[in-house]
Amino acid sequence: MANKGLGRGLASLMGLNNIDDLEPQPVRNVPIEQTVAPTASDNVVRIALSDIDPNYEQPRKKFDEAALKELADSIKLHGVIQPIVVTPIGKRFMIIAGERRFRASKMAAQTDIPAIIRHYTPQQIKEISLIENLQREDLSPIEAARAIKTLMNEFNMTQEVAADRIGKSRSAVANTLRLLTLNDDVIGLIEQGRLSAGHARTLVVVPQDQQFKLALKGCDNQLTVREMEKMVREFLNPKPEKNKQAIQDSKELVSLITNMQRAFATKVSAIGNGRKGRIYIDYFTADDLDRICNLVEDWMSDKFRKGEDA
Repeated sequence: MANKGLGRGLASLMGLNNIDDLEPQPVRNVPIEQTVAPTASDNVVRIALSDIDPNYEQPRKKFDEAALKELADSIKLHGVIQPIVVTPIGKRFMIIAGERRFRASKMAAQTDIPAIIRHYTPQQIKEISLIENLQREDLSPIEAARAIKTLMNEFNMTQEVAADRIGKSRSAVANTLRLLTLNDDVIGLIEQGRLSAGHARTLVVVPQDQQFKLALKGCDNQLTVREMEKMVREFLNPKPEKNKQAIQDSKELVSLITNMQRAFATKVSAIGNGRKGRIYIDYFTADDLDRICNLVEDWMSDKFRKGEDA
């Protein structure tokens, strides 16, 4: 949705920096259907950053530091182009829209920020915060799924109604919500950015205790989504193997491999049996290797430390 031209307002034209310099205006409840985008009729004022608090209903929990740094550099040169939207909470203000601009302004060592003040009820704050973030499409897949689920639960919405409110198709909403049915370890891979939502959705039909094992084969872009779909189909409908060799792994070895896969969050395989053989730990990038090395080093340091304490 395109933003309309920003109204500067009398306070902005006069360069007022203190909200107390403004004439008091009547409290108005803004319908939830009204967008938080600025309009020509809005008064833009400057509010001290120290008087503003983040929105406690903000569904986005992680902000890209590199992107914030770029925005901060832009703010140092050009200022904040689009004002944030806040609502009064006692003598302070809470952000309704524009937390990235708020964070980047603090990073840029600014003292105040252009803002539009609107009055919302607590219920409107929660719903607007969820919808505004979902419409911006800058949440991670799991954050988006949790936000949609919260929206539906808090306001008794069906998938159809929720889809209409955030401007997405019902099938897109349903596909996003399916991510929450996955194994917790698989959800962790999605949150780490190692498994895409498209890859993850192929695992919804797989029993939960088998999802993580398959997810490891497709994470870090080892497989395309199509290849992942094929792997899942073959897993669910295995072809009979000729002269299949009897499994010689002991229960203890199988348990060890499973625990190592969880600990290293990567594919671990073994050749041999309970008496002798080899264990392989896969890595797929230099960063992946560094991560595994750090885990091993931390474990060894901890073991040595405990030995010294003893």
